[in-house]
Amino acid sequence: MIINYNDITSTQKYKVMSQSIIPRPIAWIVTVDNNIINVAPFSYFTPLSSNPPTVIVSIGHKDNNEPKDTLANIRKTKKATICFVNEIHLENMILSAQPLARDISETTKFNIPTKDILDDYPPIIEGCDSAMFCNFHKEVELEGKTIPIILEIKSQYCNDNICDNNFNINLENISRIGKEFAISKKVKNDI
Repeated sequence: MIINYNDITSTQKYKVMSQSIIPRPIAWIVTVDNNIINVAPFSYFTPLSSNPPTVIVSIGHKDNNEPKDTLANIRKTKKATICFVNEIHLENMILSAQPLARDISETTKFNIPTKDILDDYPPIIEGCDSAMFCNFHKEVELEGKTIPIILEIKSQYCNDNICDNNFNINLENISRIGKEFAISKKVKNDI
């Protein structure tokens, strides 16, 4: 079967892509605006380069065509913290995907505890084994409602239990596999 992307709807394109390009790690992005902590998961997320250290995440718009709170906050504050979701956070991660009014924090609504690590960045989700503290780098211009954002990693938190002195990291992240989720286990490999 050949699927011609010119002949299918945007929903069908999303379905084919999201169920083919797997697994995709979840970027659980924390942003802050007016002291309101916004927490939202994004599965269209991947590393882009290690020099400069950057990641790219695609963020859409709300049903009313306004930018999602994460996008609006990054545009305004130029800061984001990306937390990697592990098994203990799966339920809260799913809850945090629900659309809420801009003045309601997922941390309050769903009782998701956070922890301040670096003064200049949004907090991490408590219990996360790793988080990246990022600055806005640029937007990528694409047609449509999804805006790819390039974030530059300035610092990274790693729980001492998952990282050794040679920077070998052993994370068990939740990844997206189509509509489902899976726990990815990194094989230790000294390079």
